[in-house]
Amino acid sequence: MKKHLVVLVLATFSVAFVACSDADSTAQADDSAPTTQASESAPAAITQQEVASAQQAWGEGIVEIGEAYTEDGNYREVAADHVREFYAYDSDATVLFKPTLAAEDQFRGDFDEALSYFVGTEGSEDKGFAIAPYTDVRWENEGTVIDSDGDMAMAMGNYFFTGTDGNETKVEYSFGYIKDEDGNLKIALHHSSLPYSPN
Repeated sequence: MKKHLVVLVLATFSVAFVACSDADSTAQADDSAPTTQASESAPAAITQQEVASAQQAWGEGIVEIGEAYTEDGNYREVAADHVREFYAYDSDATVLFKPTLAAEDQFRGDFDEALSYFVGTEGSEDKGFAIAPYTDVRWENEGTVIDSDGDMAMAMGNYFFTGTDGNETKVEYSFGYIKDEDGNLKIALHHSSLPYSPN
């Protein structure tokens, strides 16, 4: 009788132990699931290197638009791809874009206005900034600030546009970057102006 009682107690204990272990595993899995999903859906924090790479790629895109124009290619499509790739117009974000050579239509709040600035529109002030063309864009960052959450970065400095004659035009800029769902940097703020001249 004692033998049967010991076996029964051990069997009950084993079942209870397995049940508790399964419950603990399920609880741990449930606890970790939201964290895993959040970490998978949230883009990684923006880095200084990503900002520098985005700037370099933006400049190369401006050169490509000019090359397509010079070679009688579909420069408007190249410019449209450029705007889609680098600016956050296709997201829920508000894009604040103040181009250098814009006085009448100072702020370009949508895709079409930005495209017009880069390639020109007949009857408007837009003569096509990117079809100048330029052979190089060089950047000198004054500084880059990334917010504490790592989901927005601001960069300010000078960029230099090299014309076909080899001369550089110095322009001042402020760029604000956010990340899209795929982790790509997109411009949400672009302010550009020529340096102040007292004359």
